[in-house]
Amino acid sequence: MNSFQLDDFVAGWIGGAAGVVVGHPLDTVKTRLQAGQGYGSTLNCILTIYRNENVVGFFKGMSFPLASIAIYNSVVFGVFSNTLRLISQHRYGSPKKSPATSDLALASAVAGFVSVGVGAPVDLIKIRLQMQTLSTTNETTALRQKGAMVTYRGPVHCVSMILRHEGITGLYRGANAMILRDIPGYCLYFIPYAFLCEWITPEGHTAPSAFSVWMAGGIAGAISWGTATPMDVVKSRLQADGVGTNKYTGVVDCICQSYRKEGLKVFCRGITVNAVRGFPMSAAMFLSYELSLKALRRNQAEPHS
Repeated sequence: MNSFQLDDFVAGWIGGAAGVVVGHPLDTVKTRLQAGQGYGSTLNCILTIYRNENVVGFFKGMSFPLASIAIYNSVVFGVFSNTLRLISQHRYGSPKKSPATSDLALASAVAGFVSVGVGAPVDLIKIRLQMQTLSTTNETTALRQKGAMVTYRGPVHCVSMILRHEGITGLYRGANAMILRDIPGYCLYFIPYAFLCEWITPEGHTAPSAFSVWMAGGIAGAISWGTATPMDVVKSRLQADGVGTNKYTGVVDCICQSYRKEGLKVFCRGITVNAVRGFPMSAAMFLSYELSLKALRRNQAEPHS
């Protein structure tokens, strides 16, 4: 029996798009706090972005993630669901068998590892665009006066400049940190979601309600992003590196330099934003995913004349 399903990839794409729209403004704040300088608190960062760049500043770099993170989440949900189905098929003889915690952990780890291939370039370009803190005119003038490279005019220009100056490996800067973030991060994403869905769903119901999915997805997202913050800080700094500076040689060097200059608290930068942002973003993502998946499968089950 072939347990591979394309529906999970399609539904993951829809869920990813919903998550980007809901979560991107706070994602910009998180990136500035982790990789920028002089923002202080979360509130100060929000006010500074608004004062200098207006509302548009919160949506910097959104066009590329909206197009590409949908694909990234398609890979995450598709790989996770199909891996879980494959494990159940081989372990229990049926892809519909309820998975054990170890099954969920293995499928989550596989999804986290595979997703980096798509997610690392997406995150890199998003962060490079988000770190451009001034208006295009002012920033370009300032950089020209300093003899520095002209800033990125958009996602395509960003990709071309990275390839020209850093090569194909430049697109995967911070990928090692992303692997260290995402493998445990997705375990703490899908496992709590599965348990919370089961716990919130009333007895006698075979499937979770929309509210159960929304609530479980939101809580799982807050847990996952909150606990992933230390390595997320390292990843963001490595990926932002190269925008006017080049300070870090790798994950260990970034950790050592950050700790030496700012202490242990630096690895908690953006933890509040991550946790707060994780709830609505993941709630929207899981709800869109589950509803899309249900609609796709209902459409396939209906007889066609």
